Order: sequence, then structure tokens, then C-alpha cells
Amino acid sequence: MNKFLAKSNPQETIQEHTDNLIKNYEILKTIYPNLEIDWDMLYMACLHHDLGKMNFKFQEKLTTRKKYDDEIPHGILSLAFINYEELEEIGYSDDDIKILFHTVAYHHERDLSYEEFELEEAIESMKEDLKQFEYNKLNSKFIDDFIEDSFFIKNDRIYEKDNEDIFIKYIIIKGLLNRIDYAASGHIDVEKQNDFLIDNMSDLLINWKNQNPNSDWNKLQKYMIKNREKNVIVVAQTGMGKTEAGLLWIGNNKGFFTLPLKTAINSIFDRISKNIVKNNFQDKVGLLHSDTYSEYLNIKSDHIDLDEYFNKTKQMSLPLTVCTLDQIFDFVYRYRGFESKLATLTYSKIVIDEIQMYSPDLLAYLIIGLSYINKVGGKFAILTATLPNIVLDLLREEEIEFETPNEAFIDESFNRHSVKVIENDINVDYILNFYNKNKVLVICNTVKKAQEIYNELEKKGIDNINLFHSGFIKKHRKEKELDILELGSRHSDGYGIWVATQVVEASLDIDFDVLVTELSDINGLFQRMGRCYRKRKFIGKGYNCYVFTGDKKECSGVGFVVDKDIFNLSKCYIRNVDGILTEKDKIDIISNLYTTDNLKNTDYYKLIKNTISYVKSIEDFEKSKSEIKKKFRNINTATVIPVDIYNKNKFDIEEYINIMSLSYDKKLTDNERKKIRKSKIIARNKLMDFTVSVQQYLVEGNISDNLKLNNYEYLPILNSTYSKEVGIRVARNKKGKISIEDKFF
Repeated sequence: MNKFLAKSNPQETIQEHTDNLIKNYEILKTIYPNLEIDWDMLYMACLHHDLGKMNFKFQEKLTTRKKYDDEIPHGILSLAFINYEELEEIGYSDDDIKILFHTVAYHHERDLSYEEFELEEAIESMKEDLKQFEYNKLNSKFIDDFIEDSFFIKNDRIYEKDNEDIFIKYIIIKGLLNRIDYAASGHIDVEKQNDFLIDNMSDLLINWKNQNPNSDWNKLQKYMIKNREKNVIVVAQTGMGKTEAGLLWIGNNKGFFTLPLKTAINSIFDRISKNIVKNNFQDKVGLLHSDTYSEYLNIKSDHIDLDEYFNKTKQMSLPLTVCTLDQIFDFVYRYRGFESKLATLTYSKIVIDEIQMYSPDLLAYLIIGLSYINKVGGKFAILTATLPNIVLDLLREEEIEFETPNEAFIDESFNRHSVKVIENDINVDYILNFYNKNKVLVICNTVKKAQEIYNELEKKGIDNINLFHSGFIKKHRKEKELDILELGSRHSDGYGIWVATQVVEASLDIDFDVLVTELSDINGLFQRMGRCYRKRKFIGKGYNCYVFTGDKKECSGVGFVVDKDIFNLSKCYIRNVDGILTEKDKIDIISNLYTTDNLKNTDYYKLIKNTISYVKSIEDFEKSKSEIKKKFRNINTATVIPVDIYNKNKFDIEEYINIMSLSYDKKLTDNERKKIRKSKIIARNKLMDFTVSVQQYLVEGNISDNLKLNNYEYLPILNSTYSKEVGIRVARNKKGKISIEDKFF
């Protein structure tokens, strides 16, 4: 094995690579000794997985880059080294041997479209290649029996529908082999032990006590400590310390903290890394979403290797990971290569925050994902400000075990919101009545309505007005987020009006004096109210939240971005509210409105059920990972550069594309390759700062040019108007019908 290569860049022999696997196997077994898996089977998989690389064609490919069309995947050839007669003698069943063979054969997903004679020729050739090294330990019985009987491999994958227990065992063994293999290839530890979080949380409480001797964990946090070994679903109002509660529940275990929006994820990552784990945070907590590397570039430290940190984060090696749902729950599609994620969750604890923010399709994925996590032995905690009862019913339908406290965790010592419901269209005159050198937040359901309100306010000559929605390029969106956070800070003495869409509902920690909003649905409304008097007591007369429910026509976006039936139900439930709305009132309204009986005929509920049925109907290993990424990232949108932005930044854009096109010379050192890779990632991030996501239908017929990024990827330049103040506007699509503002959320 020291004579044959496993990797070419940098060169590494099969023996060296296998040694690294065994080292990581021992790390995993040491950290999680009580994990209920067949450790011996996993060990055998680690030993044998790459032995099939000891053949001329594979070695030729590594050394000269020559490829053979008839090359048999090395995972299949590795099976010839497994003595399954010995396995049978020591008590391994046919099912056990099948799991081991499939684990090794499919540790890389390859097309197994070879013929029997091709396999036989490849093994005989491999025997000849090994004779010069006096290696005679090939399992000769493999050639006699295995080729004729494809029981183990070809056209006979291990499917959940055939035997769930065997499927789960296979997923765990194969998934952990993949984790160990990836870690060995990347020269990182497969896992870093969480032996710090309980102590760090204790230190946090001590710091609080130093400022206030009466400080202690609240009822929510104590409940989470008490129920660390259970699946729990908890409702707790904003400001109750859900982040700390989630971390206390994770304890000294591997943990994932999932949130719906990247802005909130970045914020929690900052809190954990700077205020809780502090020292050597790069070995303790990671940030995982589509812009992870660009966020890591903001870390100011000469002691952190960003490439290594990024690699550890992607490989899920860190004890704590703050991430978006798509980064871990895409395994529900059982795509080719999904096993490593589900296997990791067997010994992990997952916190799901703000479940009410998820769209029906993502909610369906979440429910299916929790079902699998429940089956493999992982734990989950749902912590949310509002919990639709329909979610509990859907979880019970999937036979998912969980605990709920007898009541929600709310602070009834003060009230935050006094609500006025106005059966009229939201308009500028109303807004100006509420503005008096204070902080006013206006939230509309669509970009079009938000742009209309902003333009009308501007015509009135109002100072300090800003607009924020999803139709800004990334660069401007980041700037606007910082600006609204600054004004919305509880310590800010500034004033002004911000007009926005739902992008502010749960992603930003802001506290405005007055909220003026269109009704979307009750869930969204209560999220919007959380941006006003976030942690303050409302003691004045009158109102601080004004809800417009529409006049003769419905509010903007109803029927497209807002489910029409849920909107009408919400309108009925909110119509008679006038004055103080307590936290308990909010929870009761949510519980009574979002029942299965109320929603069973809505498009919202049907989409959840249909998505669950569709995902379950897909055959295991049918989809590719790239297909599933598109589903989770919403294939109905396209990333574009507005033509105005392109014309103003053409020189920089072309420079970034040139950097992204740099190739790797064979003579480069590892450090030189790292530098080029880093520069290419930085260039891509800077290029993406000029982009915005729009509905896919707007791209057709509205493209002025396509920027070629590589052989597989193009970036469209969209015919549109754009300004930093208003965002993107596309007047008409090619059929002359719907403008971007009509449907853009």
C-alpha cells in the first residue's frame, strides 16, 4: 500500500491515507463511545475502502491524468479484498455483509454500468499488478461467486422501502465512513469534542451575577436544562433568552442551531463566538450558509487559517454550527451521497428557532427531517415565539416523539403593544400622523407597495426616510441592514421612517417606536410587532401598532405572497382588537387560528401535505445533490446584475471574472494554490455583491447580455432600472404583462 497512491495533490499513498482514516475512526470512537453502531464494521470499511486503487489504470490516472473509459470504480474493486467467508464464520449475517459491501462500493457515488466480463478482467489485471509486490491476499472466491451473483451491489441498492432497519444501519455506517474519509483527505479531525459549553454558559451566568447579584437562569432556560435528553417544543416570547436556552439544552453535545435567515444566523454566531465560547472559537463554533466564506473574511485574526476553518465548518467537524435549514435538512430527499449528514445527526442535537418563518415547502422538509432524526437517535428542540397547532398535528402524524411544557414562557409583568386595526388601505397620510421626530417602521407585503409608499413620502419632502426590501443588490442590502440596525438600536436617539417588506420580520434586532403595517397573516403580524417596543413596556395612552386590513380590496400580495384563506381568517381574528394585546392574547390567537380544522382546505396546508407526499415518493438515491440544492434555493428565482449596476461597475466586474478564471499550474506549491483559491473566492464574493435575486419569469426576454463565469455558469445582465434608494424595477416582461413589483417579495 506504500507503493500505490491514493491521492495525487498532494501525493499520498494508500497506506498514509488509510492511517489517517484509522486515526479519525479512533477520534470518533473516543468522543462518542456509546454511539449504537457496529464499530467493527465501520473499522473494516475504513481499512478496505480504497484498496481497489491498487490497479494500473487508477495509478495511471493519478500520475499522468490519462483516463480509461472502461475503468471500473475503485470502490467495486476494493470488495475483492474483503474475505466474506471469514465474516460468515464469525457470525456476520448476509444483511451485515451486504451493508459492508455497499458501504465500500458506494463510498463514492459512481456509475456502475460495467459488464461482468469487464469486472472479471479488471480483477485479474489487478492481481497481475500486485504480483510484483508478492501481494496474494485478494479474495479469489470473489471472482468465482460474486460476479455471477450481483446480490451485493449492482442494481440492488439498499432501499428504505425494503427494510427500514437495514437501511438505517447502512446509512449510519456509510455516512460515518464518508465523514472519516473526507476528514482524512482534508487532514482535519473528523470531530472536535464539545467539552466546554456547559462551563462557558456557567461563566456567562457568573458575568451576569457580577452586574446583578439576583441574576439567574429564567424558567425557560431551567426547563431546557431539565429536559436535555428529550425532544422538546417550546413557545417563548421575544426577549426570553431563547438562544441561551437552546445552548443550555445542547450542553456538552454536538449541536446545530438553525434559523431561517442569514442575518439572524450571523448575529447569533457573533454572540456565541464573542460572548460565550470566546477562546479558540475557530475550534468550537462555525457559521454555515451560502455566504460563509465571505463572512469568515471579516474575521480579523492572524492566528486563524480561514481555509482550514472553512473546511472544518463545511465538513461539520465543529462542536457547534449555526446554520440555515438547507445546509443540513436537504438529506430528506435521500440524494446520492446524503448519508454523511444523517449519520452525523445520530449523535447531534438540533435547535430549530422561529419555525413560523418557514414557507410550506420548507416546513414539510423540516417535518420529514425530524422524523428521520427521531429514527436514528438524534434529538431536536423547537424554540419559537409562535407555534401554529397545525405543526404539532403534522409532527404527530409522522409519529415523532416530543415533549411540550404545560404553558408558554411569557413575561406577563408588562405589555409591549397597543393595537389599532384600521379597515383601510395603508397610505402616506396615516403614516405622517404617527411621525413626530420618532422612529416609525412601515411594513408592506410587496416590494411594489413599499416602493409606492416610499416615493409618496419622498414627494412630501420628509427627511430621514429609507426603503428596505429584497430587491437591492447584496452590497446595498448589507449597507441598509447596518443603517436600520443603527437607528433601530434601543440606545439610538435618532429618528426617521423606514419603509420595508417582510425582510425585517425576524432577521433584525430592531426596536422602533411605532409600527405601521399591512396585514399579511397573524403569524407575520406578530413577528412584525416584535420590531416595535421589542423589550420595552408600553405605558402611554393610544397605540404603538397600526394594522391596515384593506378597504374594498385586500392588502397587497394577498393571493400570491400571502395565502388568501389565511389572510381572511387573520382579518376575522384581529378585527375586534383595540388596545393592549398581551403576550398570552397573541399565543391564544395563534392556537385558535392555525388549527388543522381551520386550514385543511387552504392552499397552505395542501402544499405542506403534497410536499411531504412527494418527497416520500422519491426513490432513495434517485436525485443528485445539485438537483436538491436547486429545490432548496428556490428554482423560481434567478441571480442577475441590473444593467445600471453593470454599466457603472463594468471595470471591476470584468476584473473579478478574470480572477475567477485563473487556472492552477501543476508546478504551484500548496501555499500558492491556497492563495489563488482564496483570491478566486474573494473575487466571486465581490462579484456577487452586485447581484440581486428576481423571479425567474422576469429573466426571459429581459436579458441584455450573459457574463460567462466558467464553462458551466453564466450571470445574466437584466434590463431594468436600479437605484440605491429604490432598488430594482423591471417595467414589463417580454409578454408586456406583470411588472417585478407586482410579485416581487
